[in-house]
Amino acid sequence: MADTGAENRLFWENEEKKLDERLHMAMWPGGEKAVASLAKMGKRPVRDLIQELVDPGTEFYELSRIAGFGMDYPGVEDVPCGGIATGIGKINGNWTMILANESRVKAGTYFPITLKKHLRAQAIADQCGLNCVYIADSGGAFLPMQADVFPDDQHFGSMFYNMARMSAKGLKQITLSTGGNTAGGAYIVFMACQSVMIDKLAYSFLGGPPLVKMATGEVISAEDLGGARVHTHVSGGADHFCRNQVEAIVRVREILALEPPQKIHLHRYAESPPLVPVESIYENLPADIHKAIDVREFLKGICDDSYFIENKKMYAPGRGDNILTGKIRIKGLPIGVIASNGPGIIFFEAARKATEWIIRCCQEKVPLLFIQNSPGFMVGSESEHSGIGKYGSDMVRTVSCAQVPRIQIAIGPDNGAANYGMCGRAYRPHFLFHTMRSRTSVMSGRSAAGVLLSIEEKKHESKGKPMTEEEKEIFRKEMIEKYDGEAHPFYCGARLLSDRVLKFREVRDWLAMAFEVSLLKPIENPSFGNLRF
Repeated sequence: MADTGAENRLFWENEEKKLDERLHMAMWPGGEKAVASLAKMGKRPVRDLIQELVDPGTEFYELSRIAGFGMDYPGVEDVPCGGIATGIGKINGNWTMILANESRVKAGTYFPITLKKHLRAQAIADQCGLNCVYIADSGGAFLPMQADVFPDDQHFGSMFYNMARMSAKGLKQITLSTGGNTAGGAYIVFMACQSVMIDKLAYSFLGGPPLVKMATGEVISAEDLGGARVHTHVSGGADHFCRNQVEAIVRVREILALEPPQKIHLHRYAESPPLVPVESIYENLPADIHKAIDVREFLKGICDDSYFIENKKMYAPGRGDNILTGKIRIKGLPIGVIASNGPGIIFFEAARKATEWIIRCCQEKVPLLFIQNSPGFMVGSESEHSGIGKYGSDMVRTVSCAQVPRIQIAIGPDNGAANYGMCGRAYRPHFLFHTMRSRTSVMSGRSAAGVLLSIEEKKHESKGKPMTEEEKEIFRKEMIEKYDGEAHPFYCGARLLSDRVLKFREVRDWLAMAFEVSLLKPIENPSFGNLRF
């Protein structure tokens, strides 16, 4: 594995080229042929619409772009981009969540991963207090998997439940229908606070013409049944009638033009760039993800002035410093940091230190950044007798109850209970990011292979057929490939275990956006439940 800075940098740049390839596949399903087909209908790719929707010169922060690859659904291997583009951009100066069906992927049909991505975007919007714009062009649920997308909580109906709940909180739900919306999908139009439909392009009905004919015998066209003119002039189911996509985008911006300006609920200092170039991150992170790191070097590449105010720096050398705590600023925003350091194994001293720091930041109402590079909590009799279970649980309690915005970025191993203590997905961080160096699983491939091989050996011995060395090696290799494969950022990103796989050079900008968006709601007072001081 690479050791020098130049070798590390080359390795990670090559890894990020693989990410670029996956991103391209996600953004161009069907290639130019699919774009030409849209043009014949008077449509453009959804990202073109999104770019016109957000303020000129601003960035659209697209989430979970590599979702949906390798899902192996019935008759469908890949669902590029999960079949829906979601992300955050500014409309009239206000951060807004945008959810746009990708009609080039199976006509915008909702697979389980499409639904999961849609609901994740709504969850972020609800948690952060963002208005939502839906660009609707969907064939509805993927019928061969109706049992997996229709009847349960967190299935199809939850999209509309979320719309109703967010609207009741004052978060605007605006739908631009630029295609067909049938059956349950029609509610994306009808349940919006305001909806925009495009003449001869947009249709919305509970049952389409074939179903109407079968149920009632009535023969009617889609346009006459539920076209834009019907719902804006007759039924009242939609609010704004537009002639084309360009006019419709302008109308959506007008609808949101008088929204009150957002404000950040935290003091913001003047922004300063890092003192070291972003390339330093590439050079200081070993290509071998199991090698120890000095996370201070990573912090220098992302924080203002490369300045880290470290807390308890001298506490328990070699054990307590496997987690670093302290404060940084990112684009002027003060941030509390809990960062895996060195080999990253969490001893009880490190867990105590992290718990204390989380509580302190919550008392001061300072948001938290968890930088994850830990293979897990320390095991063994010495660790158990020292209270790793108790102090690890305290860490989990504070992470669970912390009322401040919390963001996690994984830059290495993300295994076992360390995933919990460092604010993994189950602990509902406002945002969770991976890098190409992250590996998220219950344990590493090497560890899993060792544990499972011992079990397999005992099974063979009980049958009187001990494993040969060759059989052991084959089994070991298979387990390493399985567990390491399932820990890879592509596998995790496909299944929405992260909100974005970031290049190292993107980390600072994305963290700044994520914290700013997370701070649009006032921070409540702390409460730590069953944690005893």
